[in-house]
Amino acid sequence: MERTAKPVIATAETSRKKYRVGYGHWWWALPAVVLMLALIYATTAGGAFYAFTNWTGIGEFDFTGLENFRKIFQGEELTGSLINTLVLAFGFLVLTNVLGMLFALALNRGLKSRYILRTLLFMPVVIAPIAVSYIWKFIFAYEGPLNQTLGAAGLDSWKHDWLASPKLALACVLVVMVWQNIGFVMVIYLAGLATVPVELEEAAALDGAGKWRRFRAITVPMIQPSIAIATTLMLIQGLRIFDQVLALTGGGPAGATQTLATEVYQQTFVYSNFGFGAALALVLSVIILIFTVLQQYATRDRA
Repeated sequence: MERTAKPVIATAETSRKKYRVGYGHWWWALPAVVLMLALIYATTAGGAFYAFTNWTGIGEFDFTGLENFRKIFQGEELTGSLINTLVLAFGFLVLTNVLGMLFALALNRGLKSRYILRTLLFMPVVIAPIAVSYIWKFIFAYEGPLNQTLGAAGLDSWKHDWLASPKLALACVLVVMVWQNIGFVMVIYLAGLATVPVELEEAAALDGAGKWRRFRAITVPMIQPSIAIATTLMLIQGLRIFDQVLALTGGGPAGATQTLATEVYQQTFVYSNFGFGAALALVLSVIILIFTVLQQYATRDRA
């Protein structure tokens, strides 16, 4: 028995040794790390430097310290842009995750047409945001399909120039954002729901647990990674919203839909205030980083 056992032990030790040697070749990742540092972190640091200057994009510049950041937080227009960004981001985060989860639960099992419905819900995701925005801009127009439908239903008092109303424009932008991304969140949750054993849910049902109890005690804990991924991606995407605002309203009317991302674009490329635009971009990056870290902490696996 000793003769037969030794080759097995030797083989196991040899395989572990090979694994350690292969794992130790971390320097294979060095070119990718260097490339990432050069293209992402170095350029970001360079852009952050200009946030402390008055550079206009051409010629010389002076170091102004924190002057650009004082303008950001003292200006009412920029404060409004920050508020709009946060409103859109958290509204987008909540609505996409709630609706995406509901659709995922509805189309998870049992429905014969679920694959067709999943495809239909996911189709808006593959369309460019700018194209989706122009389609919805036509829908929201005063003579567009939405108002025509309301008029045909006898609801003429509900007709509005949706994107020209300071009270409604931000909500319209949020509707477009949510509509396009529900399918993406649904797919993430479908992947998580596929890991939940059917036998476990059936056993809980036999023990008398209702649907809500099974969802809260079984489904949610087991799809925690999917929740973390979906909420992180939607939070980041909501905070850096740009395409939909630019295409639908251009930041108007009267700055009612202006966000930090559109302010960065306008200050940098329209007004040539590159230093001030870099400061805005740095503030936006810090906000995204802070909220992402907090969100990751809130959705961490506590097991």
